[in-house]
Amino acid sequence: MRKIVIEDGKTTVELKIEDLNNSTARKISESLPIESKAKRWGDEIYFDTDITAPSSGATLDVNVGDIAYWPEGKCLCIFFGRTPASSSDKPAPASECVIVGRAKVDPATLRKVKSGAKITVM
Repeated sequence: MRKIVIEDGKTTVELKIEDLNNSTARKISESLPIESKAKRWGDEIYFDTDITAPSSGATLDVNVGDIAYWPEGKCLCIFFGRTPASSSDKPAPASECVIVGRAKVDPATLRKVKSGAKITVM
């Protein structure tokens, strides 16, 4: 993964990804490019990948800017603030996920992304 591009017709957001070197990140990189549609869950954007990747190292401890693979839904998630599962200002995933990368994110910009926006991972 090098970057994620989110387009909704009016706005384009490009996130440059710092890949982590783990088996899940490698499996996702082998499957690129990925095209999908954004879904929102609080301050998290997630999207379907249809990739079955290793879940070793899965955690509930995520931070703003983390890009994670959610094995339960075969999705990638971009965390940029509170989610419905949060008990503080820190993001919390719905269930364990594997962090596969990190990006500098602007939460205000990502909050403008609506469900259905086109997402391309390359």
